[in-house]
Amino acid sequence: MKKLISMCLCLAMMLTLTAGMGVSALAADDFQEVTAVDNEVCAVTIKSIDPDDMWGYTLKVLLENRSAETSYMFAVESAFINGVECDPFFAREVAPGKKSNEDVSFKLDTLEENGVGEPTDIEIVFRVHDADDWTAEDVAHETVHIYPAGEDKVQTFQRQEQDTDTVLADNDDISVIVTGYDPDSLWGYTMKVFLANKTDRSMMFGVNDASVNGFMLDPFYAHKLAPGKCCFGEVNWSNSGLEENSIETVEELAFTLRVHDADDWTAEDIFNEVLTLNP
Repeated sequence: MKKLISMCLCLAMMLTLTAGMGVSALAADDFQEVTAVDNEVCAVTIKSIDPDDMWGYTLKVLLENRSAETSYMFAVESAFINGVECDPFFAREVAPGKKSNEDVSFKLDTLEENGVGEPTDIEIVFRVHDADDWTAEDVAHETVHIYPAGEDKVQTFQRQEQDTDTVLADNDDISVIVTGYDPDSLWGYTMKVFLANKTDRSMMFGVNDASVNGFMLDPFYAHKLAPGKCCFGEVNWSNSGLEENSIETVEELAFTLRVHDADDWTAEDIFNEVLTLNP
């Protein structure tokens, strides 16, 4: 009888632990490696997932340079989690005929803060090119999807409107929303934004001719966003710039918001308006 009770208790504990595991934990155990690039001169293979790595949600990747003479740069050109841009800032050089085990790590703090949820669809664009000749054609330029919990579990992020939102632009092509402000961020005075590109073309979002409390002060902000994707970003006015203009409290932000086709500078702007905000 005691043995039966012990078995029942163990089973209950296992069920409790399994129920408490997120998609990431289960996916890490069941993950099957994914071939992202495989040609005569190079290969990229996603071997496993470590959702709890100290550097963030991490893909364990094997890079292979099959060339006999050329060093190749393996880079992540762009990446998206559940349809939201999330750049791991990854680039590694691999010598001719060599392999390298590397980590592609994603910091998910901003995504988690905005309710993006567990990664169910990780889309990565890998670019491989001659490390010593930037004019040479790419030897690989491939897009791969990793579905940690299976393709049937994919959830594409749809942001819900918030009471604190300030909508700067919203039409059939794009959305630009101010989600909040941080006057004490590491980079200075920060305006947090959400951008959405609803078109089938890459769009450039830019802030031009900016002023703070009537003083010209450029945040040097421009962001290229892929077709059908969205992102959370920050427009930062530096502490040094504010101090030089004796600005202690930001009362007014004025700027031109311009959105245009990133690959066709002759095309008409999607959006171009002068805006004034009072944070």
